[in-house]
Order: sequence, then C-alpha cells, then structure tokens
Amino acid sequence: MQLISPQITLSNLPNLSPFHQPIRRPNFPFPVPHNKCHPVTASAAVKGSGFLSAIGRTIEEEEYRKARAEVNRKGLGLEGYSIEGLSIGGHETCVIVPELKSAFDIGRCPSRAVQQNFVFITHAHLDHIGGLPMYVATRGLYSLKPPTVVVPPGIKEDVERLFDIHRAMGQVELNFDLVALDVGETYEMRNDLVVRPFKTHHVIPSQGYVIYSVRKKLKKQYMHLKGTQIEKLKKSGVEITDTILCPEVAFTGDTMSDFFLDPRSADALRAKILITEATFLDESVTVEHAREHGHTHLFEKSVDVLYQL
Repeated sequence: MQLISPQITLSNLPNLSPFHQPIRRPNFPFPVPHNKCHPVTASAAVKGSGFLSAIGRTIEEEEYRKARAEVNRKGLGLEGYSIEGLSIGGHETCVIVPELKSAFDIGRCPSRAVQQNFVFITHAHLDHIGGLPMYVATRGLYSLKPPTVVVPPGIKEDVERLFDIHRAMGQVELNFDLVALDVGETYEMRNDLVVRPFKTHHVIPSQGYVIYSVRKKLKKQYMHLKGTQIEKLKKSGVEITDTILCPEVAFTGDTMSDFFLDPRSADALRAKILITEATFLDESVTVEHAREHGHTHLFEKSVDVLYQL
C-alpha cells in the first residue's frame, strides 16, 4: 500500500516530501527546539499597525498564490493512478484521481477538478467544500454532464439550501446529483467501481471514503466445469460468480488519528493508496493541540500503525 499525506503548510513549500518513498520514522540529526520564547520578527511586527498589517496580509496571500500554483503543477503516479490536486492547511483541500474521474473534497475548485464527474465531500469546513457551487456552475458552463456530489447525510439539506440560494441570486440552473451516503452504505459509481464511507474523527461530523474496484470471480464449485457447461448454467439463471471488492484508493480528509485503530477502517488501511492528512509534522505544535483541533500529529503513538502497513 502506498500512503500519501497531502496536508501542506506554506512553510514547507515548494519542497514536497518524496511521497513515493516508504514511510520511515523521522530521525532528526539535531534537537528539535521547543518554543519557550519567541523573538520578535518582521512578520510578527507588522501585525501591530493597520497599514503594515495590510502589507503583511498581501504578502501572505501572494505566498499562498505561489504555493498553490506550485502544487498544482505536481502530480504523483502510484499503483497505476495519478494523484493530483493540492492541500494547503486552512486554505483548501482537493485531491484528484483522474482515472476514477473523482475528486476528494473540492477546496476552492481548482481547474483540474472541473473535469471530474464525482466529488466526495468529507465535511463542511469551507476549505474543503467552499468551491462546490463554482464546480457545479463551471461544469454547466462547459456543457459537461451534471456531476455526482456525495456528502455526509448530516449536511445534505444544508447543501441543498446553499444551491437554492445561488440559483436565486444568479438566476441560473445548477444541475447535479446530490447523494447522502452514510458509513456502511455503498454507492455504485459504475459497474466496476463502488464507493463506501468510513468514520473519521474531526471537530465536526466527518467521514472518509474508499473506492473499490468490482471484480467477478467464478465460484469455486464451478471451476472444474468446461466453458460450455458454465455458459449453460449462466443462461439458466444460476449465479456462477462471486463479487470481489478490492479497495483501490482511500481518502481520510481532516481527522484525528483515532481512525487508524478503528476496526471499521480496515479497508481504508489496506487500500492500494491511502491519502491521509498530515497537518502537524514536528514538535512546534503539541499532540494535544492537534487533537483539540481534530487533526493528526505525526508523533502520536497511534500513527505507529502506518509504519507496519
């Protein structure tokens, strides 16, 4: 299984981690400093004045724009899939798998997401769902077929109201299929692909998704038969195959590490590709802070399970 941690902060861009390499426990050749004192820097000083604060915000937005453009140019080839998109903490998350015509979360609707037929929303924070109306509207603009948007059941009515407001304000049609899919339920994307949610642990209701390939395998009791005999059974209405679901790609969205230890997450953990958040990677932020805000910290003991996959 390949594991990707897409959450990227501005401080470590554009030097992205080599996600195609096996994950190893971090081994720092130098002590990680504890933030016992904080010297005043130029960036901290600008917050004291209205004019300088505005300059600081402009610089920050420009840094974000450059980071976004840099990440948009990068993609990973893993296990026969292309992993594209971006995840910049607090700004936007949208991870795209073109071979599955799917985007996990929509962020601010990066242009590559518009071509995807399916969007799977993990939770209702704006950096994950904010671009949804633009996504649907842009597909309509280019005469693409109405997309399918899968959401946790608890936010379906709110999403419907959101689109009703946009339809009223813009006097436009916004056509899409909205599917509320709960943990334990299955949605058929096409005859050889299905998706199932799994439980995640964030500060608001959330869920991850596993996309499975669907394969048919001849039942054991018929394996000794000749082709003509199998065909005869099939024509007579006998079910001669078993349906095999193989977890291909899993995506967590924002979550605490608890999901790693949840037995219901087994399929996500054995997927060919697991894309999990990685908001906090060092001791500059405590594990307690990460958990308080519903995120995973690399130094948590429960994350050790990743080294065993």
